[in-house]
Amino acid sequence: MIGPYVLPDDVFDALAAGAGGRPAVLLLLRARRSRNLLLLRRALDGPCGRAVEPAADLLAGVERVAPGAARSVIDGPAFGTWAARTLRDCPAHHRGECAGRDLAALAVLAAVRAARPARVTVPVREGRLRLPGLGTVTGLGETPEALVVVEAPAGAEGAPGTSVGSCRVRVLTAAGERVLPRDPSRPGHGWQPVAVLDARHRGLTLRLPLETAAPELPALETASAGPTAWQDLLRQAWELLVDNHPRRAEELSAGLNGIVPLPAPARGVASATSRHAFGTVLTSWPADPERLALTLLHEFQHSKLSALTDLVTLYEPGGRPRLYAPWRPDPRPPGGLLQGIYAHLGDLAFWQERSGSRHGPAQADAAWRLAQTRAHVERGLTEAASHVRLTALGTRFLERLARTVRDGDRGGTGAGDGSGGERLARAVARVQAGDEAVWRLRWAAADDAGTERLAALWRAGRPAGPLPAEDVRAATGAVAGPGPEFGRWAARQRGAERARPAREAADAVLAAPDRAQGWAELAAAAAEEDRPGADVLRARTELVRDLCVRLIARQPATPPGTVPPGPPDSLAPAAWSADPAVGPHPSGGGPAVDAAMPPGTAPPRPPDPLALAAWLANTAVGPDPSGGGPAAGAAMPPGTAPPRPPDPLALAAWLANTAVGPGPSGAGPAADAARPPGTASPGPPDSLAPAAWPADPAVGSDPSGGGPAAEEARPPGTTSPGPPDSLAPAAWPADPAVGSDPSGGGPAVDAARPPGTAPPRPPDPLALAAWLAGTAVGPDTPGVGPAADEEEAGQGAPQARGAHPARGPGRVGRGEPAEAAPVPGPPSGDGLVVPAESGSAEALMEPARSPGPDPAADEGPVAPAPPGPGEGPTAGAEPGGGGAPGQKTGVSMSQNARSPLAKTSATG
Repeated sequence: MIGPYVLPDDVFDALAAGAGGRPAVLLLLRARRSRNLLLLRRALDGPCGRAVEPAADLLAGVERVAPGAARSVIDGPAFGTWAARTLRDCPAHHRGECAGRDLAALAVLAAVRAARPARVTVPVREGRLRLPGLGTVTGLGETPEALVVVEAPAGAEGAPGTSVGSCRVRVLTAAGERVLPRDPSRPGHGWQPVAVLDARHRGLTLRLPLETAAPELPALETASAGPTAWQDLLRQAWELLVDNHPRRAEELSAGLNGIVPLPAPARGVASATSRHAFGTVLTSWPADPERLALTLLHEFQHSKLSALTDLVTLYEPGGRPRLYAPWRPDPRPPGGLLQGIYAHLGDLAFWQERSGSRHGPAQADAAWRLAQTRAHVERGLTEAASHVRLTALGTRFLERLARTVRDGDRGGTGAGDGSGGERLARAVARVQAGDEAVWRLRWAAADDAGTERLAALWRAGRPAGPLPAEDVRAATGAVAGPGPEFGRWAARQRGAERARPAREAADAVLAAPDRAQGWAELAAAAAEEDRPGADVLRARTELVRDLCVRLIARQPATPPGTVPPGPPDSLAPAAWSADPAVGPHPSGGGPAVDAAMPPGTAPPRPPDPLALAAWLANTAVGPDPSGGGPAAGAAMPPGTAPPRPPDPLALAAWLANTAVGPGPSGAGPAADAARPPGTASPGPPDSLAPAAWPADPAVGSDPSGGGPAAEEARPPGTTSPGPPDSLAPAAWPADPAVGSDPSGGGPAVDAARPPGTAPPRPPDPLALAAWLAGTAVGPDTPGVGPAADEEEAGQGAPQARGAHPARGPGRVGRGEPAEAAPVPGPPSGDGLVVPAESGSAEALMEPARSPGPDPAADEGPVAPAPPGPGEGPTAGAEPGGGGAPGQKTGVSMSQNARSPLAKTSATG
């Protein structure tokens, strides 16, 4: 009988908080069992049905006499992974070699556990017969299959307490017969057993096979450490968990079902979770009990969330497909980001306890890991709130999760109070900023056309406006971390009082703009010093870098007799964006660098990356001492008189966007826009100028009569260079944002520079970042320009500048779609009808409904790298159905075009 599951509200909220307890885990376990039974039904109805049927008949017969034995196999490590592969990408069912035949090996395990006589044919591959849960028979040669015979004593079938050792298992091939040891856990000639690990402490028991025989799980055939070493390590880890995390230990006791030993990486520990193997932890040798305990907590979080998403939908298809997760070196899909956030709640609880119970260096290390883990979760929450299209349940889920993070922070981090805690927080923030900058340089690509537009705007002295759309590349092949250079820098931050000065970091960036480590230090320093555009330097590092490189490559030629400019400063482009009303200052300092400089003081050095960042940010650097506002005197050379207040007509014209700015001479709102305040007025404009002026609204009429834009940068009252060169009009259209450049440096290079002065050097990354920083990183008003179709239209400033769901007020919001149109593809279902506890393997042998589409279709891994901490060997697709807590969830399998069974997780 098939019936729906109901997920109570309190269970959903408890799971969202990170734990859930034993009752919640048992509910998820029953739901996953029902899912596996449905997958078995689909396999029988599919093209591999004939290969599956004999083993399915044996499994149904076992269930009639020993339901517990059948359930232990269906719940075990190998069943879900077998079903997923058979339904998703069986490579050769048309040749009779399909993966469906591997169910026979699982049926053998069920028959042995139930002491039920059986005869079943099991495939042999590469001379090995794998029997998950029992062991591997080796040395069978080239034979393609073997007949496995299970013999049990009379009257032992299905009897309670029957031991595995009561059966005799024979393996028959064309080359002869093999008889397995009476106790399959003991090694023998040509027999490699699956060891069973057992740990008991304070009434809680953990019994786990060290699974090495499952064909679908990438286990070591011989673990780097033997079963005895694993047994001793698990016992110590279990005591640590039961003593310090009793509620989570109860969850593990109810839900864990196996450990799969992985090959050891070059450094650290590799661990993973298969989305289809609920409760199975894949891990390399952890070396110490603390690491094993942490791994079990982390990976079981992945299993819980995978089972939960069988019942509810937390996010919708669409949104940005490749997201930043600070715990991973590669871009992640939305499901992978949520998996990582949830798994790190286990780490957070672990390090919180350790930081409070340790002393000396061990306590300091635990405090650092706690602060870093919290920062990871908070940044992940920001990314999910900004770029994942959360459902109502998904929003509720992340809000509850964020509350757990906030409550844990109020409970104390173990970092110490006062300056010690602040120093730790600053160090973690530096590493986070640097890591994100390096990640963006590695994976994000700036739009060439958009970057060229920004370069033209910078040279023309105009505001940055909306930022161009970003593109995050997909990872291919194995993905390593950011490299040893970054690792050494990050390690030094733990003992550093402050970051490297931003000014020094900016100079280093200009000396080597292609060195990622320099940008990491610059992003960290700008954030710590709260420089304008710091958010852009961190969140759009690739854009600031590319813009800086582009501006450096197009430095103007130095006019004869002038002093050549020095290398561009990385701060100037950031500051430019800080004041959208003006462009770069004729002194070379950038649009906002000199805004707060009192008249009569020396102009600052040319702009640098911080100024460029401020310009991109469109943030104000500071008020103007002349009283005209933050930008009124930005273009005024130091030492000149402040401008008189604008008149109402000029101000109205300026606000209407019909003029560059008010004209103090009274000749009109734009006639004197480029003339330094305090100089003589040239008189009323020529009658031809107003007609020509609209052709170049970015500059205004030219009082010299030489054309609407030919001399817009020349102060009124100076000598005219004469009629424009015949080549200038041809060059001018190449840069329509400005007019022709009388200095000969190009149509836009020196637009704001008075003739005869030294050309400014190009801006540096800090300037570019500040220029870019104040605009919305994602959205853009449709039709505005090159960034009009940027992701998530309608949102405001970058999320990093607003309230954080785990820190500040407000709730975790639902992200907007990155696409302008709906994502093509089948609609997600409304839910999942899964068999209730009364369902059985035997019941699934009834005539089937129409099989419909493949329920285990998998989009494949986003980054097929060797599994690292929190990574699953399968990575996944958009979720299908779901439902609300406290409600029945679903439609039947035959009604759902894209079943929730198609979902796979991308673990963190």
